[in-house]
Amino acid sequence: MLNEIIEKKVIEARAVVAFYPCNSNDDDDIEIYDENDGKTLKGKWCTLRQQLDKDQDAFVAMSDFIAPKKSEKTDYIGFFACSAGFNQDAVCQKYVDDGDDYNNMMVKTLTDRLAEALAEKLHEDIRKDMWGYAPDEDLNHADMLNVKYQGIRPAPGYPSQPDHTEKATMWKMMNVFEDSGIELTESLAMNPASSVCGQYFANPHAHYFAVDEICKDQVESYSQRKEMPKKDIEKWLSPILSYEAEE
Repeated sequence: MLNEIIEKKVIEARAVVAFYPCNSNDDDDIEIYDENDGKTLKGKWCTLRQQLDKDQDAFVAMSDFIAPKKSEKTDYIGFFACSAGFNQDAVCQKYVDDGDDYNNMMVKTLTDRLAEALAEKLHEDIRKDMWGYAPDEDLNHADMLNVKYQGIRPAPGYPSQPDHTEKATMWKMMNVFEDSGIELTESLAMNPASSVCGQYFANPHAHYFAVDEICKDQVESYSQRKEMPKKDIEKWLSPILSYEAEE
């Protein structure tokens, strides 16, 4: 089944990548500028800062990995979305019609793994060629799996940036659906399901972390910065709230 899918090119993969000049501001947000002039504000990427004291050295936010405006130095951020699941539903439906649950599951598992592999390969190409901030990188598979390279590619909805709604910012800024066909559902899941998206940070100090629980003061600030009702913010961030949101 695997060889048949690969040899006949039954499943299609697509990707879109973009880089933008940017700076962080004093509100833990990343201001993104137009790629043509590097000055016109194109959008804003809102981040969340750790508030739970776990004896860490610092309370980190993703914006810490971008040069601040007051430095008067232009930094850059990358966005990507990729999928290895186009035509997956049609392939799976044939197995469903045949009552073949095993191969139906295997196709979905395969496309999920291929999407992750595509995201990993894209990141390597970004570091060594497209962005080129680590052109001499020479890592073996073990080093790659242990994230020994410079830079990170966090995804919205994961511990470093637990807000799924920031995907909408990416889709609008990069024209993801228009250029790739990868769409967002009402619940901000990706369709095809075997898809991956995220940001690229090149800062050598960039690392993955967990925001964990946040307090009401940050939720209120975040609501103002995103211009989104507080109750909506609380709904999307309910797993990490340190308090009980009002009904």
